[in-house]
Amino acid sequence: MSPEASEQRSRVRIAWLSIIAGTVILGIKYVAFLLSGSMALKSDAIESIVNVLAACFALGAVVFAGKPADREHPYGHGKIEHFSAAFEGGLITLAAAFILIEAAEALVRGVQLRNLGRGLALNLLAGGFNGLLGWFLVHKGRVTRSKALEADGHHILSDFWTTVGIAIGLLTVKLTGLTWMDPIMAMLVGLLLGRTGFRLVAASSKALLDSEDPQVLGQVLDAMNHARPWDIIALHELRTFRTGRYTHVDVHLVVPEYYSIRQAHDLCEGFGLDALQSAGIEGEVHTHVDPCRQLYCRRCAAPDCPLRMAPGTTTEPFQLAEATATGPA
Repeated sequence: MSPEASEQRSRVRIAWLSIIAGTVILGIKYVAFLLSGSMALKSDAIESIVNVLAACFALGAVVFAGKPADREHPYGHGKIEHFSAAFEGGLITLAAAFILIEAAEALVRGVQLRNLGRGLALNLLAGGFNGLLGWFLVHKGRVTRSKALEADGHHILSDFWTTVGIAIGLLTVKLTGLTWMDPIMAMLVGLLLGRTGFRLVAASSKALLDSEDPQVLGQVLDAMNHARPWDIIALHELRTFRTGRYTHVDVHLVVPEYYSIRQAHDLCEGFGLDALQSAGIEGEVHTHVDPCRQLYCRRCAAPDCPLRMAPGTTTEPFQLAEATATGPA
């Protein structure tokens, strides 16, 4: 089995684990709400419903994104993972609105709490499982380069911190007897959820619009410096965009002007592959070959260049400003 196929199977297994674990956690949180009648615990359970729905959608996105490129999708199917993250953000925002409405109604009519200690203990147990699951999904999402899994993990981690905040608030309710604080806590959960949903939708929208990712750009440039042979003299017009876990790189590479077409082509193609391997990036590099035009003699180490206009005196690493510029130096 190829490494890519093995990694894809790993993504699918992790997505299934997220669904199963999320369903169990939802069950525990719902029992906690039934025991206590707490609006805050109900809001936490509602968020877990979103977690399970989002995990199901993430599974479909991971499976679809793993399909190879075809005639209709020559750049692959990876962008479905960004749709998954945007869908999850929309679900979170919808859940936030529902929680805010329910909490406002509960604040007006009052809340009857019962067995709060037992409900709170169960909810904290579920929250602990959520924290472990969220950390696991973020870690595995980064390792397998799956935006859908990583987004799911970040959401579940936010759910964990929400549970911690609810526990602190409900302990205060139990100690003071101020039951009106319960729907107030639920409102705070709704506001935090709305913020999380908005951030997920905003980040996914940038990816779907092929906005430049500075982190990926810096990673690619570092890899090119690491894999650089002496006869890649300079580069410019470096551009990157991602479709899910797949990274596309376009770059103009400056080579000695006296190289043959084949020699320049093989050099640039090999350099692009070496750079991706050095960075551990799954993707492709499209290279455009530029002759040096005697603009870079002072930084060129060509030993027997027949066109040299000045002696080579320095070798500089590729810098971001020049690498992303629209033309040669």
